[in-house]
Amino acid sequence: MALDSKTKAFLDQLAAMGAPAFHQLTPEENRRAMQNIVPTVTIASEPVGSVQDQFIPVKDGEIKIRIYTPEGEGIFPILVHFHGGGFVFGDLEMVDAPLRAITNAAQCIVVSVDYRLAPEHPFPTAAEDAYSAVKWVAENAYTFGGDPQRIAVAGDSAGGDLAAVVCLMAREQGGPSLCFQVLLYPCTDFSKDYPSSHDFAEGYFLSRKDMKYFEKQYFRTEEEKRSIYASPLLADDLSGLPAALVVTAGYDPLHDEGQAYANRLKDAGVKVKYHCYDDTIHGFLILGGVIDRGKELIEEVASSLQDVFSRVS
Repeated sequence: MALDSKTKAFLDQLAAMGAPAFHQLTPEENRRAMQNIVPTVTIASEPVGSVQDQFIPVKDGEIKIRIYTPEGEGIFPILVHFHGGGFVFGDLEMVDAPLRAITNAAQCIVVSVDYRLAPEHPFPTAAEDAYSAVKWVAENAYTFGGDPQRIAVAGDSAGGDLAAVVCLMAREQGGPSLCFQVLLYPCTDFSKDYPSSHDFAEGYFLSRKDMKYFEKQYFRTEEEKRSIYASPLLADDLSGLPAALVVTAGYDPLHDEGQAYANRLKDAGVKVKYHCYDDTIHGFLILGGVIDRGKELIEEVASSLQDVFSRVS
């Protein structure tokens, strides 16, 4: 399928600007660049019932979370979200507008997690922070009007990896109970290259060289890449995990490993909805201001959450 016209226009504009690729910048330069770029490409920010930032304890420190609550009377179901950024950049602001929209459309509390970043905090810090955040949410849900019996996790890109990993951790460590996982164009296997990483190696926003750069920042050894807490696709057993919405993009180096994870979940007996947006690129959740597929994705995520939450007692 040909590129969506707005996706193509975005890529053409990037090329015309001569913007440096992720792998050509330092982690700090990438962080500043994304903080400047995202407000120009994301959707308009919606008001929600309330927004609260706070710090929660994690191993060897604390991290910030942001709690979005819709208008109305709780108790509300909860979505815990992990942003993308290759484990190197990204923050609460990067996904602020999409998460506000999901809060309103799904009528759920959304907890956005500002996990610690590499290379300052290499693997497995991000995964451990993500799991600690979900445990904190489950243990403290009633303090902010949330329902601990209806908790879902979500993430885009690196955050999709973290959401998948948290589900494995929760299964293996006896909780908390999670009812759904939303994996948006996730990375799921750092142990090898897939055909899509070569087919879309360059010119589609995220490149193969970018992925290698992110890996170099996050991992210290090749062995770490093969951990199931980095590469959940390598887990021997995926049974007993929460039902899933797995989304990929057709022009994405990560397409094949996202699709492979959806297939592995299905083969393990997990209920999965898999949707490939064939005509767009990696990262389109935060590009909804310039690529309409981003708005469509927000609607799909919200609809899926509403359906799941309505069926969990």
